[in-house]
Amino acid sequence: MAGNTANKTASKTESKPARAYAAVTPEVVAELRSIAGTGNVLVDEEKIQAYSHDETSAEEYGHMPEVVVLPVTAEQVAAIVKLANRLRIPVTPRGAGSGLSGGAIPQFGGILVSLEKMNKVIELDIDNMVIVVEAGMVTNDLANLVQEKGLFFAGYPMSLQTCMIGGNIAENAGGGKAVKYGVTGRYVQGLELVTPTGEIVNLGGKLAKDVSGYDLTHLVVGSEGTLGIVTKAIIRLIGYPAARSDLLALFKTPQDAIDAVPAIMAKGLVPTSIEFMDQLSIITSCRYLNESLPYEKAGAMLLIELDGTDPAQVEADLIATGELCEQHGAIEVYVAEDRNTMERIWNVRRNIAEAFKVYSPVQSLEDIVVPMASIPAIIPELEKLGEKYRMKIPCYGHAGDGNLHATLVKDPDMESALWHDAEAACLRELYLITKKLGGKISGEHGIGLKRKAALKELIDPVELKLMQGIKRAWDPNNIMNPGKIFDLDQS
Repeated sequence: MAGNTANKTASKTESKPARAYAAVTPEVVAELRSIAGTGNVLVDEEKIQAYSHDETSAEEYGHMPEVVVLPVTAEQVAAIVKLANRLRIPVTPRGAGSGLSGGAIPQFGGILVSLEKMNKVIELDIDNMVIVVEAGMVTNDLANLVQEKGLFFAGYPMSLQTCMIGGNIAENAGGGKAVKYGVTGRYVQGLELVTPTGEIVNLGGKLAKDVSGYDLTHLVVGSEGTLGIVTKAIIRLIGYPAARSDLLALFKTPQDAIDAVPAIMAKGLVPTSIEFMDQLSIITSCRYLNESLPYEKAGAMLLIELDGTDPAQVEADLIATGELCEQHGAIEVYVAEDRNTMERIWNVRRNIAEAFKVYSPVQSLEDIVVPMASIPAIIPELEKLGEKYRMKIPCYGHAGDGNLHATLVKDPDMESALWHDAEAACLRELYLITKKLGGKISGEHGIGLKRKAALKELIDPVELKLMQGIKRAWDPNNIMNPGKIFDLDQS
């Protein structure tokens, strides 16, 4: 029966809960079916296998749930959580499973609650410039829907085609447009939340301002599903920019490219995106796409996008940005003059991760974040780490806000045992360097399972204690996505 299907595929990340959780019995499955309907409760191992992992390594982090439930209303979610809390069965909320930190993996088995069927638009309120949607709505569908009305959800991440709005909220997801527009949390005005004890609460609303007590809405944003299950969100919209221009600047060295970033920002220019790509990233992605950009000359590239309501102003800002790049050593600056060219150069950036998967599917995709002025200091450190640990560490990402994807890529010829040791040692050094530069170990992917041990070592103990106190207050039985971000000692 369901309780026997929770088989750990790897034990490396497992930590034992201080209080044992109850198993999912046939009686529990029957009660779940009475809540959500028989067709929305999955126990067959073949059907629930896909829910055992996210985009992190299934071998390293995966764990089978005992049962998967696909509710269609907030009331069903609340009933499921009440049952789980009463019996002390762990609950794992899940959206699209596109996360990169193990945040939606059911580490202790139990009940996995997938929001995939809760994907409706509740209301498009143009007068108040908000849209109200269920948490399982695919972010790309939301973006396309409001664009048809001349509106813009500006907080979405770069993986908008696959991710869901609930997952974006859980991770406070960011992306390429965060330089100008910020991340998901800036656009979340209200939430419907099922608490870890199974109560439904509405936080925030359609209000532009609200200081009526603690800001619980934005405490939930970025909490990685540990404080409850978001079932509905009120998302702030803005007017869709009328004009957009992109340029691609080639530099001899990563240092030259990175040095140009604060120079652009200091001039009062606010690009929508400033994406950095080192030479290894450029070459690998271009070859993967059979792209003929003149990457042979470049040690690094900056992909810069500007947008706005006034086409003439956007054009003037683009020219000024290009000139600043040239003043800081750009070999060449290419302007994307039409949509096809824009997509062509953006495809190079978007496909870097996929290109490296072809070279080696075993890798650790990191998302360190440092103050913008510290970016030049981190690049040579990555080069040293790559040489020391005999691995490729391409670096690309959101240079305009200091969020860089320094990716540890396994040499296909390296033995697995050697790789695991090298990966752990390299990450330890990388995180320490990041902290020394005033940075943090995650800018947008979250802590989840993957970075939990590192966070414990690097965070201020007082800050960790405050977060644990919040978790205990909201989730007294520690059933809501347990084992993510940090562990609780409940002895």
